[in-house]
Amino acid sequence: MNSNTFRMPAAVLLATGAVALLTAPPALATGGGGAGAGGEGKAGAVVLRAGLDVGLLNKTVHVPLKATLNEVSAPATAEKTALTVTLDGVEGNKPVSVLRADVATSKATADKNRAEAEANLAKASVHVPGLPLLSLVEVEKVTSKAVCEAGKKPVASANVLGKVTALGKKVTLSAGGPTKLEVPGVGVVNLELSDTQTTSTTAAAAALRLKVSVNPLNLNVAQVDGEIVLAEAHCETPAGPAPSSAPPVNPDVKPQAGTGTGTGSGSGSGIASGGTADANLAETGGGSLTPYVAGGALFLLGIGGVALLVTRRGRAS
Repeated sequence: MNSNTFRMPAAVLLATGAVALLTAPPALATGGGGAGAGGEGKAGAVVLRAGLDVGLLNKTVHVPLKATLNEVSAPATAEKTALTVTLDGVEGNKPVSVLRADVATSKATADKNRAEAEANLAKASVHVPGLPLLSLVEVEKVTSKAVCEAGKKPVASANVLGKVTALGKKVTLSAGGPTKLEVPGVGVVNLELSDTQTTSTTAAAAALRLKVSVNPLNLNVAQVDGEIVLAEAHCETPAGPAPSSAPPVNPDVKPQAGTGTGTGSGSGSGIASGGTADANLAETGGGSLTPYVAGGALFLLGIGGVALLVTRRGRAS
């Protein structure tokens, strides 16, 4: 039985491989999947934050007063204009009105691109236990805002607008440092104006910060020490979306154009009017080395054909 199966000489394999390389289309690099989502930012705001220690006259104990008004974390909003707390042994166990205001709002929002928080307080008065008739501080308007946006530097701002009074006296605040107000027989209040802090990823602002040390000796209260913060906002920058992995477009690839001088349109075969087909074919070729590569391939094909003929003659004999 004769078999038509035979081994192809190495020269034939080499020649067919050269033709395959000449006719194969170029490979194009493609980008990966879609951009991954980064983590969300964080934001929070509070209208009032109080941390006080209240010492009682008829006892050797100290009662903590920790309270917040309209504290929110993104996403949230809050609006409440009064804050009361109840402390055992103070003012006959009646509620203590710490803050009253015409406007007291806080708001915080956050997503994968931006985090923002703000707090606003208007026509507000703050009281501490033992001083029910005398305001610790009164303000016309205080605001704070913190913005953290992906790819940008965080921003914090705080403002105290209008007049400020502390322990019944008008206070002129200074941006250069705390303002100290001392009232004999009542106590000392240090007021710090518009405190803002920023880092590469965070921002925080407080419109007014008060260090309190008063000794009212009234309503069973001997001493009040601590801190009160008005209109506080803070944020943390979101990670943002991951950058795209798609490669940049090659700027060297340019569309081919005909070299004819006619005025006809470029529709159909793409040859400009007045030009020749040979000229356009030359322009769209693979480069100056193409004739040499093609000649080499034809030479290899010839060698392969001769080798195949010799092989067949040898088998026939």
